[in-house]
Parts: sequence; structure tokens; C-alpha cells
Amino acid sequence: MVTTEQVKELREKSGISIIQCKKALEEADGDMEKAVVILQKKSGVAADKKSGRDLKAGAVQAYVHNSGNVGAMVLLSCETDFVAKNEEFIKLAYDIAMHVAAANPKFTNKEEITEHEVNTAKEVFEKEVEGKPEEMKEQILKGKIDSYFSDKILLEQTFIKDPNSTIKGLIEAATQKFGERIQVGEFARFAA
Repeated sequence: MVTTEQVKELREKSGISIIQCKKALEEADGDMEKAVVILQKKSGVAADKKSGRDLKAGAVQAYVHNSGNVGAMVLLSCETDFVAKNEEFIKLAYDIAMHVAAANPKFTNKEEITEHEVNTAKEVFEKEVEGKPEEMKEQILKGKIDSYFSDKILLEQTFIKDPNSTIKGLIEAATQKFGERIQVGEFARFAA
């Protein structure tokens, strides 16, 4: 039996609706950790379902580090002004701007990486796999290239304020929470 206190605690942790928190706790037989995993899994499914919707609103947020020598701006897009003006949505845009300033991503997602950039990285890493068994070379090379680019892709980076979350995970959770498609429209980083 799931208690009201458990539902309240999960709601405070996740920010997800009471009904979804209750369902997740029931599915997890009252186990809070399992319920969190269930909500995270469902947030990815919810984000996929909303992927075709038009983004007509958003929020622009800027972050300037206290040293004054690095800053970033982010456009976080959503479907409606109602969500765009929500305090939590604006805070998410600000947190992503802070992350961009700190982590210095080059791409928003994998699709932005050009074939030329992949080939250039491949040439560098091919020297590192010389002498390895032939049947393993391609797999090792792919792993090195994927690792190299994952550090440069915003959505795949580990969020600087929470090592258990990625930027993609934050956006998927926000999509589930607000019930709208959300994505990083653009970002820019500036450094002195």
C-alpha cells in the first residue's frame, strides 16, 4: 500500500504530477528508488511521443560566471507561452546556460557532427589502435570516436550540478512534467 507521504516525497523529488508519482510507486511496490527509475524511463517515452510537435515559444536565459570572463546564452524552446513563462522552465534554461558556460559543448546533438569532423577524429585515433588485433580495431576505434564526441555534445553531457543526470535527461523530465515538447533551440558560449 502506497502512502500519501510517499507520494508527496516522490513529487517533491521529481516535480512530476501526483497521479504519475502514485502510479510509479504502485508499480514499484512502494520502493522509492525503483519509482524514480520508472519515472525517468517514462519521461523518455513521453519525450519521444511529443517529438513531432511544433515549438512556438521559449525562453532565452544568460549566465555570466562571477569571474566575468565566461558566459553563455541558451534558447530553450517549448510549445506554448504558458510553459515558456513558467518559473521552473526559466530556471531550467538558466541551468543549461550555466552548464554551457562550464562544459563548453560544441554541438547540441549527434546530428550536427559533420562527416568531415568524424573522419578527422578517425584519422587521429587510427594511430592509437595500430598493433591491436584486427578483429577488435574497428570496435575500439568506434568507442574512441564516440567517447571523444560525447564530451562535445550538449545533450549527452553530464549535468554539472547533478552527476546522475544528463542534459537530455533534464529535458526529458521537463517534457514529462510540463506535458510539452522541449528542446534546446540554440546556445552560444563567450569567453575572454
